[in-house]
Formats: sequence, structure tokens, C-alpha cells
Amino acid sequence: MSTYSEIFGGKVNVLASDPSNPVNGQVWYNSTSKVMKVAEASVAGVWASGGNVNTSRELLAGTGTQTAGLIFGGRVSTVNQAATEEYNGSAWTGGNNLNTARRGLGGAGTQTAGLAFGGYTTAASQSTEEYDGTSWVSGNNLNTARTYLAGCGIQTAGLGFGGLTTVVITNTEEYDGTSWTAVNNLNTARRNLAGAGIQTAGLAFGGRDTGSLASTEEYDGTSWVSGNNLNTARRGLAGAGIQTAALGFGGYIGPYTAATEEYNGSAWVTAASMATARTSLAGAGTQTAGLAAGGEIATGTTAVTEEYAGAGTISTKTITAQ
Repeated sequence: MSTYSEIFGGKVNVLASDPSNPVNGQVWYNSTSKVMKVAEASVAGVWASGGNVNTSRELLAGTGTQTAGLIFGGRVSTVNQAATEEYNGSAWTGGNNLNTARRGLGGAGTQTAGLAFGGYTTAASQSTEEYDGTSWVSGNNLNTARTYLAGCGIQTAGLGFGGLTTVVITNTEEYDGTSWTAVNNLNTARRNLAGAGIQTAGLAFGGRDTGSLASTEEYDGTSWVSGNNLNTARRGLAGAGIQTAALGFGGYIGPYTAATEEYNGSAWVTAASMATARTSLAGAGTQTAGLAAGGEIATGTTAVTEEYAGAGTISTKTITAQ
């Protein structure tokens, strides 16, 4: 049997803090916490609890990463929200409010360069706002006012698609940091859908027309083409990741669901479920480091945040004597 020193070329290191990028199987002694630790790659994805959001709400938007997330807007009971919160990987902190309180809006970008668009105020909205990490400022309107739409991309290259006017629509628009331009439509009209990816490689999945949908569409910067269906048709789900490595989670299928699926650019594969079944939640991050926040549950809204670690993700574990 090979020894640790034969595999890694030395003895167990004594470190004052954990290494930032350990490799699978690496062992070290943390002299600050006085424990032995090991880096292990997960064999399957798993959700873990994160810090609760400060304002429990549904129909909010999310963007950013698992360690630098951003949520904004939404609804508490019948009241539209303008609240913004930033996540640092463990806790949410309040930021400055949106200028226009709304629910069912689209989101894109990062924690320091966010984009909010559409939604519902007293009617379907066209308004766009940009976040600089401190404050929201108004941008140019969407061409088509709508709510329950999806978005992806970044602040200077955003994509908004689907939604509801007085009817369910297929309309897609691209944002260049200044103005929105109407481009080729989705193939399937839908609302309460999820999105992932970037402006030139977007992904739309799930949602609702007259019933819950499982269909997936991929955008190449010009047109939408059909991809393989989700395993579970649902609406009000959240999305994260990119077109070739996406994550879909939560939603409504009759009851509320915690179901999670991973997309590899070709097919959806069932993954570990969240601990809290919910719909109308916010999503952010990547397929291997996803973030789920807020949403609607059977008794109202939830403040629960969960963090997803995909298969193969390296995590640090303490070694205890047996």
C-alpha cells in the first residue's frame, strides 16, 4: 500500500490556515484550530444550509455567485418589495433598495454590476435598473412590458426572455448596457421560467403556458433551438450556471418541489434535492456552486438559503480519531 509521503512527495504539512486550493486526498494539520484535515471530492452533488435572507419573500430575482450573491425585489403577502441583499458566502447584508418595488422581475449580472428588468408593479413593467454594488440607477426600458420573465448574462450584455403581458409571450430582448433590442423569439411562449448562461449562449427551461413545462431551449446569440426536456415539468423554478453546465431547482409541480437537475448541454440528469421544497425562489451561481434563496412554501414565504456543491467539488473535512 502506498504511503501519504509516496503519493504527495512529503510528510503532512503543518499550516496556520487551510490551503486555498487543496487537491483531493491532501492532508494537513491546522495549527490554529489544532485539528487534522483532509480534502475530499464529493461523488454526488449535495445541498447545505446557508444564512437566511433578511426579508423573507417570493417572486424575487437573483444573480451573482455563491460567495457574492445578489437578490432583489419580490413580494411579501400582497406587497411588492424593493429590498436588495448581498451574500458573502455565509450571511446576507441589506443593500440600497430598487427605485421601483416589484415582483416577478428578471435579473442578470454580478453583485457589483447587477441588472433588474421587467416585473409587476401595478401592471407589467418595462423598467430597467442597474446596480453598481451600492445603488440602483434607472436604465432604458424594455421594449415589451412584462412580468414573470427570465434573464441571464451580464449588465452590459444581458438577455431577457418570455414572461406575461396579458398573455404568455415568446419575446426575447438583448441589453448592451444602454438599450434593449428585440431579437428572435423563443419557440414556446412561457412565463415563470428559469434562465442560465450568457447573452450569446443562453438557456431557457421550464415555466408555464397553460400548464407546467419541461421544455428547454438554447440561444446562440441569434436564434433559439430546442434542447432535451427537464425530467420534471415545473414552473416557478430557479436556474444557475451556463448553457453547457446548468442547474435547475425548486418550482411547483402540483405540490412544491425541492427537485434539482443538472444540464450538460445535451441532457438533464436528476441530482440531490434541496432540503426545502419551494417555488418562486431566486437562483445564482454555477452548476458546481449554486445558490437558492427565499421563495414560496405551503405556509407563506421562506427565508431559507441553500448552497449546492456539485459532484467532484473539493471540500475540507476534519479527521477525527476512531
